Amino acid sequence: MAETRKASRYVVPFAVAGVAAATIGLVPALAASGDPDLPEITAQQLIEKIAASDTQTLSGTFKVSTDLGLPSVAGLADSFASGGATGGTPSTDPTEMLTKLISGTHTLRVAADGPDRQKLTILDGSDEYSLIHNGDDVWAYDSKSNEVFHEKGEAADRPAEEKELPGTPKELADEVLKAAGDTTSITVGGTATVAGRDAYQLVIKPKQSGSTVESVKIAVDAKTGTPLKFTLASVEGGKPVLDAGFTKVDFAKPAASTFDFKAPKGAKVTEGMGEGPAEHGKSPEDVEKDLEKEFGGLDGLFGGMAPGAGEGKGMNVIGEGWTTIATYDTGAKAPKTDEAPKEIQGFLDSLGDEVDGKFGSGTVFKTKIVNALMTDDGKVYVGAVTKQALVDAANAAK
Repeated sequence: MAETRKASRYVVPFAVAGVAAATIGLVPALAASGDPDLPEITAQQLIEKIAASDTQTLSGTFKVSTDLGLPSVAGLADSFASGGATGGTPSTDPTEMLTKLISGTHTLRVAADGPDRQKLTILDGSDEYSLIHNGDDVWAYDSKSNEVFHEKGEAADRPAEEKELPGTPKELADEVLKAAGDTTSITVGGTATVAGRDAYQLVIKPKQSGSTVESVKIAVDAKTGTPLKFTLASVEGGKPVLDAGFTKVDFAKPAASTFDFKAPKGAKVTEGMGEGPAEHGKSPEDVEKDLEKEFGGLDGLFGGMAPGAGEGKGMNVIGEGWTTIATYDTGAKAPKTDEAPKEIQGFLDSLGDEVDGKFGSGTVFKTKIVNALMTDDGKVYVGAVTKQALVDAANAAK
């Protein structure tokens, strides 16, 4: 417990990487060569086309290449997974496996048949890791360790949101363009061929200076309106932060057997909290109590960095649009990296830059997209903005 408490003081820099991964998502994207000749279309019409898309079935293969400008986290993740600082988790844990996608290049297979059936497989040489949702069952299987995680969940058929939403694609497009306002440029940047399909390219760029985002490009299937490509580029240049995309795609309904799963003979099966004893877990109530004790609840754990998290509990928002900065007072002096557990000390040293100003001194924990300044007196400033923008915000707050 003491080691866990010590490690918890270093949540903020790790949350930076988590937020960056969350803002990226897993939207498939990788343009092939070729510029098809398609009818002209406006940005609003293309947004309407995306909104009108009703793709329920597909299968395909795509690659995800991520470059956050971070040092390798593979060894660090293995250390934590083996119980080094936070306690062990099963190798089939989806959160643990998906964190591997925040660096390097990975090949994935995907299949979907409506809201009740989806399958995602991460390929790693001859090894595979699969997540399967089939009705009320959720399975995770790691072929390398021959371990299975199974959990029962509610059926995917849930009542629609009661809040009022735009009623037509045109209304939705109008809302998107209105939300973009004066801070964003949205244009159609030509065409592309993605996985053998003709696509339009929607280009989104900040008009404000100080953002770390250079552009977002989304390739949209010209026939179905389905997004096929998402490329996120940083003002730092170099490789895209995210370049992930379909190399093969088929919109036909996958065979029902695609989503069938039976634990292989000899596999270790762990039941989740929804059914049977959890070998590795605790009840939701116990987890909530632990979070409250260790971090002051979820808001304390993430330092109020998630949108809307911690509002009314110390989090404030500075600026607007692409240069929005969230601020949060942890109420405690920032730890020194040389006090960190040895498993993460080198990682923190490579991730952070010491800075000073009117606010005093602190450390900027950086990626190519999301940066966070943690001052020595425990205040946190985080956003998809440059290091200087964070320092300026901290100075202005004094």
